[in-house]
Amino acid sequence: QDYALFPDKTVFDNVAYGLVNRKVARDVVQQRVQELLTLVGLPHSGSKYPSQLSGGQQQRTAIVRAVALNPKVLLLDEVTSALDPELVGEVLELIRDLKKGGTTIIMATHEMAFAREVADWVVFIDKGVVVEESEAGEFFSNPKHPRTKEFLTRLNAI
Repeated sequence: QDYALFPDKTVFDNVAYGLVNRKVARDVVQQRVQELLTLVGLPHSGSKYPSQLSGGQQQRTAIVRAVALNPKVLLLDEVTSALDPELVGEVLELIRDLKKGGTTIIMATHEMAFAREVADWVVFIDKGVVVEESEAGEFFSNPKHPRTKEFLTRLNAI
């Protein structure tokens, strides 16, 4: 729940941090950061500091900082949890695009429709125990474990 933003850096500088450290050209940094901030609904927040942002805005800043360098692997834990419903779609679209671009994504989520659409493999954990794991299509169409069936039925996901 801590987005680990640098409190003494602006939103722009937080997102640009990895790019600047990799010595990416200034104009490329400017363009990439603005593109990402616009994508998550923060196009005019670059000069603000984390303390001036809501929790959801801080979360979106942390998300785009993580993806600014086009990572090969991305670990996400309930990435949409503090977002307004209209922003959830934008963040999920960003994740979808990253996956299409070849990024491996390991994600804990309760967004079952998104998991069904995008996941290759699903691991269902209940009370800290792996109950079932399989290819996503098989998981959603033919769950094996009674607890998995109960969970998916409650969510109308099967």
